[in-house]
Amino acid sequence: MSNDSILLIGGAGHVGRWTARSLRSVHPDVPLLIGGRDRARAEQAAAELHAESVVIDDTAADLGLGDRPLRAIATLFTDQRLTALRLAQARGVPHLSISPGIIELGPEVAAYMHRPQAAPVVLGTEWMVGGTTAPTLAFAKAFSRIDDIAIGALLDEQDAFGPAAEADLERQTRTMPVALARQGGAYVWRAGDELATSFRAVDGTEMAASTFSPNDVLGLASATGAPNVRFSLAVGVSSSRRRGEPLSTEIIIELTGTDHAGGALRRRHAIVHPGGQMPLTGLGVALVLERLLGVGGHPPTPAGLYFPYQLIEPDMYFPRLAQAGGKVMELEAASPSPGGGGSLA
Repeated sequence: MSNDSILLIGGAGHVGRWTARSLRSVHPDVPLLIGGRDRARAEQAAAELHAESVVIDDTAADLGLGDRPLRAIATLFTDQRLTALRLAQARGVPHLSISPGIIELGPEVAAYMHRPQAAPVVLGTEWMVGGTTAPTLAFAKAFSRIDDIAIGALLDEQDAFGPAAEADLERQTRTMPVALARQGGAYVWRAGDELATSFRAVDGTEMAASTFSPNDVLGLASATGAPNVRFSLAVGVSSSRRRGEPLSTEIIIELTGTDHAGGALRRRHAIVHPGGQMPLTGLGVALVLERLLGVGGHPPTPAGLYFPYQLIEPDMYFPRLAQAGGKVMELEAASPSPGGGGSLA
């Protein structure tokens, strides 16, 4: 790997620390630059992660870095100025952001369209940055046709969000009054009472949820052709904590369609991590960066506009998920709800 640094903007936060740990677990010598607006916080995180720190000035075209060489930039909070993306394009290095919601993609897409050959740009706001899409596409291989994809994400109410992640979730769930789903082959915006839904957690508990629209909805619909795709988010007590154990995060993935012999098929799986949401998010960021930079046997990713699922292959994801302490569970499939309704139960 090059001696040029991977810049993690917001690297002192929960996601940044887990990203650094995930990268270092496989590439212990990778040069990391922890960037933040708070010098003391960035320095403390850098010392813990055996990295360097830098104060970021998002009003400066060079972020205050001067001519310091970079290999990639990951922006782990909402960059409303797009300064980091423009710097990445100017330097010809990959850029990944994980915060803009599905109705906030315009500025990044426009910046890419203006300079499409400059560098790879990743629209990274998938749930856990590929933690849903990569497994779903692996499970989809058992189907010849998928009619329905229902995702249920359960965040434990005691999970540590961090201020940036909490602000993103607040913005994307409470200040955006609509959510995107695919229904009957058409993209539809659900609002008001239509947002209310539910799904069964790993332990079978029915969780009240709300329709949510990370980029997974677009990616899974496009990759599989499924006419019905919906994503439900619940914040409450995780299955492990109901058993008296520490909290966990859960992703329930339910697929319905036809198998390769022409028979009806319904599969239900869960991705679970006992450390909560941040280890999975950090893992996703790390895997995207590795693929962008061409480490681990892959060539570097060429200039283009990408979602994480286009870069994270299942054979990459599952071993690293296990190494990080997560697991895949096959669950009993539920009975189909009439008309492909809004519940996973």
